[in-house]
Amino acid sequence: MSDQHGCDMVLLVQAEFDGELDAAQAARLSAHRSECAVCQAAGTDLARARALVRPELYQPAPDDLRERVLARLRTAGEASAPQRRGQRRFAGWRPPAFGFGLGAACAAAVMLLVLSPAEQSLTEQVVAGHVRALQPGHLEDVPSTDQHTVKPWFDGRLDFAPPVRDLAGAGFPLKGGRLDYIGGRPVAALVYQRDKHIIDLFIWPAGSTTAPAPIGSERNGYNVVHWVQDGMNFWAVSDVEQNQLRDFSAVWRHAS
Repeated sequence: MSDQHGCDMVLLVQAEFDGELDAAQAARLSAHRSECAVCQAAGTDLARARALVRPELYQPAPDDLRERVLARLRTAGEASAPQRRGQRRFAGWRPPAFGFGLGAACAAAVMLLVLSPAEQSLTEQVVAGHVRALQPGHLEDVPSTDQHTVKPWFDGRLDFAPPVRDLAGAGFPLKGGRLDYIGGRPVAALVYQRDKHIIDLFIWPAGSTTAPAPIGSERNGYNVVHWVQDGMNFWAVSDVEQNQLRDFSAVWRHAS
């Protein structure tokens, strides 16, 4: 709830910029922010501050410096934990001319030291989403092998209707679906299985209707295949072998 002096959810705006929100939190914040001037102002200030950090000035940090920065961040987080636990409201938010923006710019600069440009790509985000979902209780919001159960579950939860296909006949049975958050927006995640391996298929509207050939890549031991079809982005990620993931994408693209 917000008022003319502050908003209880304004701290979540910073958390969203830092990629700390799960899919459900991000969706709630998106709906809230559309009607909250306080959170809109906070988002604008953060975006302007982040724009001040010039990517071309990035230089890879030595491993020892990265470790020192991460250690200091962990120490600072532990030291401020009691204060965060006692904090329930961030009142009196007013977008400042310099103070908040400078702090956000400094934070973004630190993150550029710790994370390389490749680590901030969509490929990294879908791999991180897959790994996060593998934690107990996070894989499916709607566990079901029935595409006619999974597809309508997304109605009203997303601003698009993701296609859902049952590929059990090809050896990729559907396990369910969930909401996730990739590329700054809520997306659909369909969960498939190949033997004992999980395949996540992330789906959201594409900015182009062109359909280039599927592109494969690998990050941190996980294989990724990306393609565009029927106006949708598709990102499949799994620890199955790259040729099996390409087989999955081929089956999906040619299934009716």
